Amino acid sequence: MDRSNKEREGIALTSIKPPGNELARSSKQPDPISSSLTENLRRIESIYSACDDLTILPWRYGPDLEHTAFSVYFETLVQQKEFNYMKKSLQDLVTHEVGPGTTISPESVMAFFEHNGVSAQSHQLVDNFEQVVDNVADGHLLIFFNHWDKALSYKAARLETRQVTEAVSEPVVKGPREGTVEHLDKNIGMLRSRLKSPRFKIVTFSIKGETNTKVAYGYLDGIVNTDMLAEFQRRIGKLEEGEILETSYIEELIEDSTYSPFPQFRYTERPDTAVAALLDGKIIVLADGSGSIMICPGLFVEFLQSSEDYYQRTVYSSLIRFLRIIACLIALLLPSIYIALSTFHPELIPTILLLTIIDTREGIPFPAIIEAVVMEFFFELLREAGIRLPRPVGGAVSIVGALVIGESAMRAGIASPMMIIIVALTGIASFSLPQYNFAIALRVLRFPLMLSAALLGGYGLMIALILIWLHLINLRVLGQPYLSPVGPFRPKQWRDVIVRAPLKTLFQSLRYPSVRKRTNQLRRLAGKE
Repeated sequence: MDRSNKEREGIALTSIKPPGNELARSSKQPDPISSSLTENLRRIESIYSACDDLTILPWRYGPDLEHTAFSVYFETLVQQKEFNYMKKSLQDLVTHEVGPGTTISPESVMAFFEHNGVSAQSHQLVDNFEQVVDNVADGHLLIFFNHWDKALSYKAARLETRQVTEAVSEPVVKGPREGTVEHLDKNIGMLRSRLKSPRFKIVTFSIKGETNTKVAYGYLDGIVNTDMLAEFQRRIGKLEEGEILETSYIEELIEDSTYSPFPQFRYTERPDTAVAALLDGKIIVLADGSGSIMICPGLFVEFLQSSEDYYQRTVYSSLIRFLRIIACLIALLLPSIYIALSTFHPELIPTILLLTIIDTREGIPFPAIIEAVVMEFFFELLREAGIRLPRPVGGAVSIVGALVIGESAMRAGIASPMMIIIVALTGIASFSLPQYNFAIALRVLRFPLMLSAALLGGYGLMIALILIWLHLINLRVLGQPYLSPVGPFRPKQWRDVIVRAPLKTLFQSLRYPSVRKRTNQLRRLAGKE
């Protein structure tokens, strides 16, 4: 801390207490700011002991510079150090340069700012040390005056953040290319610039803890389901304390089924996708320091859709969705079907293909299940290695590793060419799914399905699929059925499930659905009366 010339400036420094936050977060009543400047300085030094990046600057003002004040801020957060906030504050009280400031007194300072005098800089008044700690941590500069039990807080943070670039996890061929960043205000601004309706509501709050993370959620009033919104607000309201570093932390804290392999919320790094979700009646969640926007709820069919579907022609978008559905089935079932057919039901395989499979498996010392598990394990290992390695070498290592291991496994007689083809097709199919967390769910379920097929063949595979289907039927997300509109069956919403209907049809059926429903109800009631 900068304590130079404090004795000369007339502010008596007291001894610093041992490290430890004097501010009790568990106390119900916040600790008020004292009217004694020396006491406030002692509290600041005690709270921020051993914080070398904290700066405390003393000031003098008034007739003969007899009144004292001091500013406090984190040097690592405040980048506008050349701006004199103290001088600017005092100039608000007079129409000329402050100079000796013979007309300024603590009473005039208090009267001006407590009665909302017009200030050249946007400020806020804080009256307790809990607000002081929060504001200093947010990059504010606070000024304490003598004989005043409040402090002036100016937002002075100017941190260097990542610039808006194309979303890394959601590349597009056609469509907007801007992606979210790790700054909450920037992300909300990008959403506001796209969705200019006053119906767009944003609620911001802080989750108390050591991180004191700022969280925001938004929805479109009149379109969002009110019951779903009430349930979401009830759950998010329970998050009073906790260490939130990313929006995925919030997902696990508010989701319905923690142990379900299926994701119940979607993520996006694209503002256009988030705005489309809002128009569809969804709730979005953002957290400061996170570049991902969480979309609530995430239904099963939505994980097979992409925002780029609406930027292409209807026929092409529908074809791509068919391919995704087929890829989903391949990623989940292809190894299990191969194991069941080759082990229990060879009569279902065409004769020529069966002879080829038998010929390629000749000399393989393992049954099909062991062969599949080993190859899937190495494929998943290569996939994780490609993700964790530096980007310039990650892709090359994955490709070279797959080629070398596949060729070596065939030459060593550990795996058959047919199994290598099946594992490769399964991996390619999982890469074609738009949502990464949904692809992970299929990767997790693939292994128990292979085990079921190895134990009971097609019968065991059917039992496992029925159990998965029953789980999906019973799964709820914020009170909404996970399989909607497939189950319960809602034919009017099938315009955007398997095929993507023309935009004219979607606009007529999906625009303000809750308002249209309410209008129809009122018309029916009026007819009955």
